[in-house]
Amino acid sequence: MTSYVLVHGGFVGGWYWDDVAGLLEKAGHQVDVVEQLPSAGRDPAALGGLAEDVAVVRRHVESAGEPVVLVGHSYAGMLLTELADHPDVAHSVYLAAAWPARGQSMVDLFGGELPSWLVAEPDGTARAVDDLELVRQTLCADVEKDRAEAELRRMVSQSAASVSTPSAAPDRTHPVTYIVCENDQALPPPVQEQWAAAADHVERLASSHQPMASMPDELAAVLGRIR
Repeated sequence: MTSYVLVHGGFVGGWYWDDVAGLLEKAGHQVDVVEQLPSAGRDPAALGGLAEDVAVVRRHVESAGEPVVLVGHSYAGMLLTELADHPDVAHSVYLAAAWPARGQSMVDLFGGELPSWLVAEPDGTARAVDDLELVRQTLCADVEKDRAEAELRRMVSQSAASVSTPSAAPDRTHPVTYIVCENDQALPPPVQEQWAAAADHVERLASSHQPMASMPDELAAVLGRIR
């Protein structure tokens, strides 16, 4: 049995891990899903930044009572990087996730500006654009359309502080697996491959940015092999 902590990316909540978490639990593993990072939500005034997100994930890691496999999707790669030297993390898994160098922010990784499917708001947040089809094609074109649209409507705002704060990127003290999503339109696969080159092990899925929705069985099988 392995103990997993699953961390969602930006603009969403832990609900999108439901299928994968269920499959891992069915296989006999312990699974702790971070339900909501402080940086994402519907009230701009209440949103936290990178430090608050890291603090939440650290609490989940430390409450496990045993070493964990820490899995982060997309923006959550920033959080995995901050915890690269945590003694309770046995293995980190970057799932189509940002892997910054020391001093880099999430925005830096996007070339200093937001991608076309996001828009900055005057209140210091960012959100997905109103063009639902553009967002669907970018994030989850391989997910059945009705399900994809229902999930995209659950997206929330993300604080600017979370994506503009540079990473401390301490030296890592445990192995890393990078899972490249080969049909990703949000985080280009060539960029993922560059980050994956620094990992101890690389897996690949023929999926969009959202394999937890488009191929949960395959993703759970990959995660289930990691110790």
